[in-house]
Amino acid sequence: MANQQQLDLLKQGVTESWNRWRQDHPETALELNGVDLSGADLGEVDLAHADLSRADLSGTDLNNANLSEANLIGANLSGANLANANLYSADLSGANLVEADLSGANLSGANLRGTNVRGANLSWTNLNEAIITAEQLKEASPPQDSL
Repeated sequence: MANQQQLDLLKQGVTESWNRWRQDHPETALELNGVDLSGADLGEVDLAHADLSRADLSGTDLNNANLSEANLIGANLSGANLANANLYSADLSGANLVEADLSGANLSGANLRGTNVRGANLSWTNLNEAIITAEQLKEASPPQDSL
């Protein structure tokens, strides 16, 4: 179950409220599973280690966000802007990344098993040691610039 206080704080604003709170409470577990943040402006947000499983993040701006080691199992990230985001060792299994912008993102060590990446922009994306199939890469656009 999502933590309503955390969700309310996140909706107050990333730079002025959320990231400052994260700096003051680095050990607090982030329980945002199943939340609806579709279309939100979360650029540069610190959601490292967050549980965002089954969250609706479709169309959300997450550019330069820190989602390292986040649980994004079954999350909807279709059309999301994840350009230059840090998704190091994130679990994206079963997530929807259709037409998401992952250009320049760090997906090293990420689990993309069963993830739909059709039309996703993987230009200059770091996929070192990521769990992703060749078939998935063929569906992404453009796969040729991925690292």
